[in-house]
Amino acid sequence: MGQRYIHILNGPNLNLLGVREPAIYGHETLADVEAACRAEAQAAGLDILFHQSNAEHDLVGWLHQARVGAVGIIINPAAFSYAGYAILDALKMCECPIVEVHISNIHRREAEWRSRSIMTQVVTGIISGLGVDGYALAVRHLVKLDQRQVAA
Repeated sequence: MGQRYIHILNGPNLNLLGVREPAIYGHETLADVEAACRAEAQAAGLDILFHQSNAEHDLVGWLHQARVGAVGIIINPAAFSYAGYAILDALKMCECPIVEVHISNIHRREAEWRSRSIMTQVVTGIISGLGVDGYALAVRHLVKLDQRQVAA
């Protein structure tokens, strides 16, 4: 069997993690997030494909690549959470577990619209408000799901 992957996809403005509103999103960078996720996955014999884009069509393309054969998908759709219908439709086609991650607690944010992610209706689970630690927790969850499936 070839290398097995968890796909981690990040939406708009996450390339500025660490400098963008650090009171909300913290000081860690996206590179820090990737390193933590990679360490979690590699400890379980898995690898990750880690991407970020400010363009919706890039996320749709990566979801198409992950659609079949991925161990799982972790997605922080960021602002696409609220109106990214093309991403929503692409997620519906995925055959693996999907964890939606938000760094901030979207249910405690200043604007009510931020608490209504359209992605939540099709994902396996959501982690919100645990900072960048939510990513590594999502990897750990997908690893456990994969180990259960392999053992079955």
